Amino acid sequence: METNSVSKLFIFFFFMSLMFLHSQLVHCGVTYDKKALLINGRRRILISGSIHYPRSTPDMWEDLIRKAKDGGLDVIDTYIFWNVHEPTPGHYNFEGRYDLVRFIKTVQKVGLYVHLRIGPYVCAEWNFGGLPVWLKFVPGISFRTNNEPFKMAMQGFTQKIVQMMKSENLFASQGGPIILSQIENEYGPESKGLGASGHAYMNWAAKMAVGLDTGVPWVMCKEDDAPDPVINACNGFYCDAFSPNKPYKPKLWTEAWSGWFTEFGGTIHQRPVQDLAFAVARFIQNGGSFVNYYMYHGGTNFGRTAGGPFITTSYDYDAPIDEYGLLRQPKYGHLKELHKAIKLCEHALVSADPTVISLGSYQQAHVFSSGRGNCAAFISNYNPKSSARVIFNNVHYDLPAWSISILPDCRTVIFNTARVGVHTSHMRMFPTNSKLHSWETYGEEISSLGNRGTMTAGGLLEQINITRDSSDYLWYMTSINIDSSESFLKRGQTPTITVQSKGHAVHVFINGQYSGSAYGTRENRQFTYTGAANLRAGTNRISLLSVAVGLPNVGLHFETWKTGILGPVLLHGVDKRKRDLSWQKWSYQVGLKGEAMNLVSPNGVSSVEWVQGSLAVQGQQPLKWYKAYFDAPEGDEPLGLDLRSMGKGQAWINGQSIGRYWMAYAKGDCNLCSYTGTYRSPKCQLGCGHPTQRWYHVPRSWLKRTQNLLIVFEELGGDASKIALMKRAVKSVCADADEHHPTVENWHNESLSGSKKLHQASVHLQCAPGQSISKIEFASFGTPSGTCGSFLKGTCHAPNSQAILEKNCIGQEKCSIPVSNDYFGEDPCPNVLKRLSVEAVCSPSATTTTEPDSTR
Repeated sequence: METNSVSKLFIFFFFMSLMFLHSQLVHCGVTYDKKALLINGRRRILISGSIHYPRSTPDMWEDLIRKAKDGGLDVIDTYIFWNVHEPTPGHYNFEGRYDLVRFIKTVQKVGLYVHLRIGPYVCAEWNFGGLPVWLKFVPGISFRTNNEPFKMAMQGFTQKIVQMMKSENLFASQGGPIILSQIENEYGPESKGLGASGHAYMNWAAKMAVGLDTGVPWVMCKEDDAPDPVINACNGFYCDAFSPNKPYKPKLWTEAWSGWFTEFGGTIHQRPVQDLAFAVARFIQNGGSFVNYYMYHGGTNFGRTAGGPFITTSYDYDAPIDEYGLLRQPKYGHLKELHKAIKLCEHALVSADPTVISLGSYQQAHVFSSGRGNCAAFISNYNPKSSARVIFNNVHYDLPAWSISILPDCRTVIFNTARVGVHTSHMRMFPTNSKLHSWETYGEEISSLGNRGTMTAGGLLEQINITRDSSDYLWYMTSINIDSSESFLKRGQTPTITVQSKGHAVHVFINGQYSGSAYGTRENRQFTYTGAANLRAGTNRISLLSVAVGLPNVGLHFETWKTGILGPVLLHGVDKRKRDLSWQKWSYQVGLKGEAMNLVSPNGVSSVEWVQGSLAVQGQQPLKWYKAYFDAPEGDEPLGLDLRSMGKGQAWINGQSIGRYWMAYAKGDCNLCSYTGTYRSPKCQLGCGHPTQRWYHVPRSWLKRTQNLLIVFEELGGDASKIALMKRAVKSVCADADEHHPTVENWHNESLSGSKKLHQASVHLQCAPGQSISKIEFASFGTPSGTCGSFLKGTCHAPNSQAILEKNCIGQEKCSIPVSNDYFGEDPCPNVLKRLSVEAVCSPSATTTTEPDSTR
């Protein structure tokens, strides 16, 4: 009894101490010195990841953030998107996907910090760089320079966001999770281009931000002249050579690009995780203390939020968590191991500057000694072509090409950036049990153009000045009289029309009949359409539908860039040889009739008479609306709409836009990809010869149990009967590791027990939740070769490999197999380094497996 009383007393005082400690930490102090950010006086190595709240749905947020935390992140980074929060001057929207406070409180609930990048210019491949289009029309305005109208508007929005955060006690100085804020964004190139006015604006923005008294540091990325106390930070694929502009500021990497964005007609860009890990380790060994992955979860450009122009609806970014919220393996797992290794070195890293020791022509050791017996080392091999064996502290270490090994005790390798030990997951899109039914169509009435909301002017007008970005679409309409004596009529010839546009696409109609289309690209928005003009004697109506595909998000004074048909519009092959139509009277109509009647909403869908009939017969007609219904599929896997059979347009589910679609085929160089050597976005491309984006994310939270409404607007013509709702899941997983693969867990356990068995590596297989391993496609313990999907047995092979894997893994969601002779019985080849390579199939745990569709 006496012992129990003492124990209870101890527990009581222990918890009282914890409560007291918590009360002392409620108001968190964030400062910095030359080594790192200090949180409550303690230097920290911080790992951060970008998750943009409007690019996912509120029901996804907590799961995404928990996965980020499980992946070893300390901080969630997000931009603030001014144009969605203030769509018209003085009218604000912080609801649904735009509920910023809810997002930050979710981060706080999960137990992570926040880096709030207010901007309010954000770039981000977001429409108009996040700035509201109405800002362009403020009298006398000039964006992002020493211009009073712009500064007044920018300051007003920045103050509103800061005050909103303060009122909810969300800054760390108030006990909240926000430990950093950013003002402006990647302003260095703009500042140089604008000269004195740019420099003055930059200083003004910094002073304005600091004056808002948030109690946390401010940063400016890609701005070498950021004035004190603002910290300048680096963005890029690599930032190890970056140094802050003052010796007393820490080395921060605000955007470590985990991949790259995609554009319609372009390839999918992938960044090998070995190179990304190498870049992060290289930054840390050179004194870096804050790394933010841009992106950690890229998400989706719902609606018309994609910028560029020509940026795809998918903003997957090859991030560790994919567009649908699923883990991208091995990227997620390998980085998780990297983060663990870095954290084990944290005390040494923030306590001392490194001593750099040359170990060869391309090899170095960065050694951190704290003076209290703590020692950590990063051993690097910068050679992109060959591995190396080095001697460090009288011990031999093998380094693969283009890699860094981390030794938290200056002795034991627990992680190498090039040696990936986690499993690889292959994702596929599978059919669902939900079928689209009750198809009906409605065609835009070309013949009735001009009956609704038109304006008339002499000459051609710039598109955004008319639409104010209320729609992607603007009709340019004019008429031309053809005399019956025209020679081309008698000879049976057809004149030609050329239309020069500043972007981004145009569909040409002559007398209500579709004639053809033309498009620009992100690199060259300007283009010329040339096609036949089927004219007749008398009055001929020329209707040009100009289409925007996202507004520019980067570039000096991009607010002045032109969009739309600015001419010339020329008619060739008539008796006058060439007729310039550019300066005659043109009529303009904003948007589509279907948009004006709000056909996309459940309430507006009945405002027209839809037509039933064969979709195959109607399919190739342009400017067609399609309507169908479907029930929510079983299960909880993420969903995507397969639009491979369509051309170009937009789609809505229950009134919510899933974004623009376009089956533009990818052109690029999809040769083999190596992780070694300096990475640039053209290096590792996928998808050549296929549509850039075939599947479009459908959030489950947008669905009802039954009678979900799908609306598709097709600009070119397609076969809507082949549209299908798919689910995304893991098809197969692979693992591959040798006997001596370093692991963080082994180092931890060895330090406790010293058991030699703890040096054993293991392979880990894991399907997605709701799935289990149904088949072992390949298993070999010995000297297998190849990569996931193409493993081959070597000359050395344990014959019981397949049986052991099947016994331990079939029917399990995940399993772990030691890479050791003890586990597989007799050594199949003594004195040879062996490895275990496995490929397994994942299937739904409770339902029948369906055949998958092709890869993304």
